[in-house]
Amino acid sequence: MLKKGSKLNSILTGTCPKCQNESMYKVKNPLNLSKVLDMNEKCSYCNLKYQIEPSFFYGAMYVSYGLNVAIGIATFIISAVFLNASLGQSFTAIIVTSLVLQPFVLRLARNIYINMFVSYDPKTATE
Repeated sequence: MLKKGSKLNSILTGTCPKCQNESMYKVKNPLNLSKVLDMNEKCSYCNLKYQIEPSFFYGAMYVSYGLNVAIGIATFIISAVFLNASLGQSFTAIIVTSLVLQPFVLRLARNIYINMFVSYDPKTATE
């Protein structure tokens, strides 16, 4: 499932989408909030420039929005249906869940977005 060469591997691990040899981020831990979006300029293995064009990752905001909506709906269903929480408690659960997962969603959105435009190249992975 997470074998090298799959988009899912690159998305979940945050590695270079072209060679999958190196993390795109300077700090691997997304809970370091001051550096959650600090990215390397390019991959040291295949020289892929991560900022493909100026303001490239603005498009990741749309992916982040979709992820946050999915998380909100899932949280509401779990809290309201399975835990029988009131409407106010369910919305509180949505807010808390969104705040806690925000660093992970930010990185995941960037990972998904760059993987929409860059594909794995086995030739660069072996160099």
